[in-house]
Amino acid sequence: MTRFVVDAGVVLHLASEEIDVAEKHELLAPTLLRSQTLSVVHEAVARGELPAEVGRERLRRVGRMRIRLLGDAVLRRRAWEIADQLGWDSTYDAEYIALTQLQADAFVTLDAKLARKVKGIVETASIDTLRG
Repeated sequence: MTRFVVDAGVVLHLASEEIDVAEKHELLAPTLLRSQTLSVVHEAVARGELPAEVGRERLRRVGRMRIRLLGDAVLRRRAWEIADQLGWDSTYDAEYIALTQLQADAFVTLDAKLARKVKGIVETASIDTLRG
């Protein structure tokens, strides 16, 4: 079994495209994933980019995904250290990186800029890897 940390962009893409993750993979994310996906979808609805019912359905799909959410003190402490190391004011992205270091084989993000920033810190994988 391969363990992947997935960020909000990946989870919402999986939901919107109705992509099934291969059974041989385990998905992990920090607990902040719930709030991030809720906010991203609500913002898209508020901007008129997405009908409210479509947004709510995507959130339902996200809620049905098998994603193990973690957020203990060790993760938070490591996220703080990573944010300091990389010069980030926010710890949100650092939580994903910390979780990857602590529990997973690779980090999956659609954010190319973030993937470049963490090169050499964690392994990254493409979203297509989740299918196979």
